[in-house]
Amino acid sequence: MTTALTHDPVQQRVVRTLAGTQVLGGVGLSAGVAVGALLAEDVSGSAQFAGLGGTFQVLGAALIAIPMSRVMAAHGRRPGLVLGYVLAATGAIGLITAGVIRNFPLLLVASVLFGGATASNSQARYAGADLAHPQHRARDLSIVVWATTIGSVVGPNLVGPSAPVARALGLPLLTGPFLFSLLGLLLAIAVLLWRLRPDPLIEARQRRVADGDDSGATHGSVTRGLRVAAGIPNARLGILTLALGHVVMVSVMVMTPLHMNHGGADLEVIGFVISIHILGMFAFSPLTGLAVDRFGGRAVAVLGSATLSAAALLASASPEGESWTLLLGLFLLGLGWSCTLVAGSTLLTAAVPAHERPGAQGASDLLMGLMAAGGGALAGVIVHQVSFEALALGALGVAISIGLAAALSGTRDAATPVDS
Repeated sequence: MTTALTHDPVQQRVVRTLAGTQVLGGVGLSAGVAVGALLAEDVSGSAQFAGLGGTFQVLGAALIAIPMSRVMAAHGRRPGLVLGYVLAATGAIGLITAGVIRNFPLLLVASVLFGGATASNSQARYAGADLAHPQHRARDLSIVVWATTIGSVVGPNLVGPSAPVARALGLPLLTGPFLFSLLGLLLAIAVLLWRLRPDPLIEARQRRVADGDDSGATHGSVTRGLRVAAGIPNARLGILTLALGHVVMVSVMVMTPLHMNHGGADLEVIGFVISIHILGMFAFSPLTGLAVDRFGGRAVAVLGSATLSAAALLASASPEGESWTLLLGLFLLGLGWSCTLVAGSTLLTAAVPAHERPGAQGASDLLMGLMAAGGGALAGVIVHQVSFEALALGALGVAISIGLAAALSGTRDAATPVDS
């Protein structure tokens, strides 16, 4: 079977293009993350509902993965990724409007649509693996994830500069970052439409057919994809690693700005802490990818579990406001998530037959989103009723379970990834 080596010019173009859209999409997504909970609290008038904005955004990313998977299976990666960013841009406009007219139901609907940015950023990693050589799949996938670093670190730090822009336009200050979100998302759409040619999923399908490997239609049903993945041990472990790692990260991250704000931390400081967290999420992903290719997904999943556990412990010991324990904890929270994301994604992609991947990959992102949405919703209640410390200790228990599942699994990473 013909494989796409890293020096394949088509694969190089695909990875470069996806990297560019990840930078822009990262700005679009993360510019509003740092103030999402604060905007929800301000519009709703209650700290108890502060986590719902982020929760509905995560829920939106999960639900949008369903039509995206079907579009990709039928028409390729490009229209699917564009769909997610278009919905997110619409959501950014809705969030600004909700802040202006102080309408909480509109904020929740807009948050669901804004989740399209997360859906597209997440699915882009799989697009980077479509033409990758099996032995370097984790590395190519992780390069696409890494590119998000630039936009995602810059995004939260636009909180401060967005204030005079919002003030000049007569908008509430907390809606200012979403203006930058809208611009980043529109630019990401333009780059995808212009540069992602050939479409990697369609090109990979054509190469398989040329090699005499006609496995039939490519499937985009998440229900079918979940059923296929459930029957393959490594795929099951991959989905579990992805979902639980995402729950830990989202539940702690979405409530951190509120925890800091209640202690008197400035918006600029909150934005800096979130940017360091996002640095941990993406900046070291190429090293994570190399580790997965070298040592296997299970080993890196265990490492991710340990890192997330350390992060949860540090967060639980952090007082309100700004502290070095919270800063370090949020960095490790991002780094542990990176390990579980790259390890879980590679385990799943390598184990599932190529023509079943869009549906299985969509199912993984759906479960990631649904579980994280539940965790985010519960996080707001726990912080309001108990404390941020209790939330972090609950996340610790989930983080430990990832390591136990990977360490106690009776399966080994496939020596030769499935590509048929």
